[in-house]
Amino acid sequence: MKTNMAIRATTIVALLGAFSPAFAQTQAASTTQANDLSPVDKAFVQAASESSSTEIDTAKLATKQSQDKDVKDFAHQMMIDHTKLTVQLKMAAPHGVVVPKDNSDPAVLDALKPLKGKAFDAAYIKTVGVEGHQKAVAAFQKEAQEGQNADLKKAAAKALPTIQHHLEMAQALAAKKGVK
Repeated sequence: MKTNMAIRATTIVALLGAFSPAFAQTQAASTTQANDLSPVDKAFVQAASESSSTEIDTAKLATKQSQDKDVKDFAHQMMIDHTKLTVQLKMAAPHGVVVPKDNSDPAVLDALKPLKGKAFDAAYIKTVGVEGHQKAVAAFQKEAQEGQNADLKKAAAKALPTIQHHLEMAQALAAKKGVK
């Protein structure tokens, strides 16, 4: 019985030793892959994740702090679409590249949190709806044109029409509500 256990232990140690270099190599490859992203790709991952995170968090604020149905409807659509975009970005990111989850722009959140009603609506539409989507369109266009990682580049190109549509929606909402 003791001999049998000794043989099993020796076999387990041998197997671990055999697979250990492969595991270490896989770990090193994923770390290397994350570090090998071009500056454009790294900037895109950061900008896209921050944009979507900010959109989602400010949309949640809008559901509580706005009294306007149009603003709430816009916010609801932003929550749905940016949640999907975040999932798509995570799926497109190379193995080993961490897509930040909760990295909303604190300045935007801090500026909106104390506001209520029409003051909130105007700031939300201008800052998040229009200006935020202008920045997002620029980031997604840059990745689609200049990105080095094929999967990220493809994801940016695929998402770009949605982001552009969001900008158009925000501009129409701003015009309807008299926000400049």
